[in-house]
Amino acid sequence: MARIAVIGAGMGAMATAARLAVAGHRVAVYERAATYGGAVGRFERDGFAFDTGPGLLQLPAVYRDLFAKTGKESLEQCVGLRPVDPAARHLFADGTDVSLPNASRAGVVAALDTALGAGAGGRWGEFLTRARDAWDRTRRPLLEEPLRPDREALARDPYPSVPRRRVLRRGRAAGTLAEVGEWELSDARLAALLESYALACGLDPRDAPASAAVLPYMEQTFGSWYVTGGMRELAKALYERCLARGVEFTFGAEVSGLPEKDGRVAGVRLADGAVVDADSVVAAVHPSRLSALLRGTHQELFAPDEVRRDDPRGAAAGQVTVCLALSGPRDPGAAHRTVVHSAGRDDELRGLFDRGHQDSASRRPTVWVSRPDDPALRPDAGHEAVVLTAAAPPLGRYDWSAPGAKDAWADGMTAVAGAAMEGLAGRVLWREIRTPADTADATGAPGGGMPAPALAGAGGGYLAPGNTTRLPGLYFAGGWAHPGGGLAHAGMSGALVAGLIVEGDAFRGSR
Repeated sequence: MARIAVIGAGMGAMATAARLAVAGHRVAVYERAATYGGAVGRFERDGFAFDTGPGLLQLPAVYRDLFAKTGKESLEQCVGLRPVDPAARHLFADGTDVSLPNASRAGVVAALDTALGAGAGGRWGEFLTRARDAWDRTRRPLLEEPLRPDREALARDPYPSVPRRRVLRRGRAAGTLAEVGEWELSDARLAALLESYALACGLDPRDAPASAAVLPYMEQTFGSWYVTGGMRELAKALYERCLARGVEFTFGAEVSGLPEKDGRVAGVRLADGAVVDADSVVAAVHPSRLSALLRGTHQELFAPDEVRRDDPRGAAAGQVTVCLALSGPRDPGAAHRTVVHSAGRDDELRGLFDRGHQDSASRRPTVWVSRPDDPALRPDAGHEAVVLTAAAPPLGRYDWSAPGAKDAWADGMTAVAGAAMEGLAGRVLWREIRTPADTADATGAPGGGMPAPALAGAGGGYLAPGNTTRLPGLYFAGGWAHPGGGLAHAGMSGALVAGLIVEGDAFRGSR
């Protein structure tokens, strides 16, 4: 039985801890915050409750496998899990309104044809076929296996772009997600639909590789799922599973260093000076924080080609979350999730990602409106809890501490969301605003940026660092590690790290 120290109590960290405990190891988790869950947060006030992190779960099979491998009770026995239908309602800048069914390609094609005109659904369906090819080519090496030393296959973009015909010149295939939208979908609304999947992950569609096509493919193929009581209930269930398997948690415990002995990590040093011996350490933190614990650099911990380019123009985008406590009952016909697309896409992208444009960052961005039909989130049937989210510039690009800065964004987001909820502004009792500055404080992520899922292509620039490091005994898990950000990906990282610790370097992933 080995002693394992885990830094952080986010979803990836707890997924690792539960699997290692079942394998017979003694696992202790050290979390600097007062609670578990990491980005899967919750805000409560006056009988209202809000998810301040992810609101929906994709690829639930990841957590079904985790719960099946770590105890007798299945995922569905531990949380209420139901598919969301429609998966999303989309409101475009020209007033087009379309609701896309959950996990039904034929239904999506039909809905797009009806709302956007004959042929629109067919073009989207053909795009999904190409996206499926990219998924099939990279699913295992990108999501289910540790990163291989030879990553040439993942450096190449697997998306089979359609060459763009050009007069007297050789056709050119789309290399970015924005080019896929412009050249292959031939409709500004379909392009906006496609690009919204990148924005939701903090990615710039103008630079994200064409392989980001797998993001809508995953949602529209495997569906979106809601956890009764909010996504925090999933974090609670995983925490309780860890406790049941004997994992020890210490909250309010800041790890300040990683002692070494005989050329390998020997445990963790806490801020109060205490040293906890360990045979292996799993760090579920941002790479920069991990480097700081060793007073080193990314290059000393990870091979140079493992250092992720969060964003070619600088820090990855962050997110603004606005929790709205509303008077009046929820419309029983309302969609669980509505995406209100920006009327100024170019301005929005420049404001989010281009240096020097943040002072004019869009106050009317693309907004995701979450309206769960869940009595557990509201004080009574005469009120409603709504969450608005939008991608936003990170710290360093926008002064979130400036007077009125966060309120201006919240005002703009509420105005945009009004297109999906008539009379919204007049229903607001109070609101809670979370900005990238709050994310940085809570998670330690520089700039409060979002960890995006790993993507193939772009020379490997959108891969996350691998789960092993150059320091023996030190492993890397969570959203900033392979295979990247998102609830499902965090769960995958836990399976990969546990496999590497239990089986060693010979581990090649579950089959």
